[in-house]
Amino acid sequence: MCRTHGIVLAVMDFSSEWLDLLQWPAMLATVFAAWLVGSNSKGRRNFGFWVFLASNLLWAAWGWHDGAYALIALQVALAALNVRGAAKTEPGKK
Repeated sequence: MCRTHGIVLAVMDFSSEWLDLLQWPAMLATVFAAWLVGSNSKGRRNFGFWVFLASNLLWAAWGWHDGAYALIALQVALAALNVRGAAKTEPGKK
């Protein structure tokens, strides 16, 4: 601890703290993507797969930080399926 102008400040590692919080935007992105993929609109479904890919990255980053290697492997597999889904729902394709 250090004192600055009479205020005690605790020295903290904020990089670890924000990585711990990464699971919340990952969860929100996953739920939002699932909602989009369930849409009747092909454009929304396609966007949903891209949001799923973003959530895969967020989950993998959190998993790396937390040492959850099975979660990372799952996210890699799901990312491959999401790339396939995005390709199949590309707005210009029938």
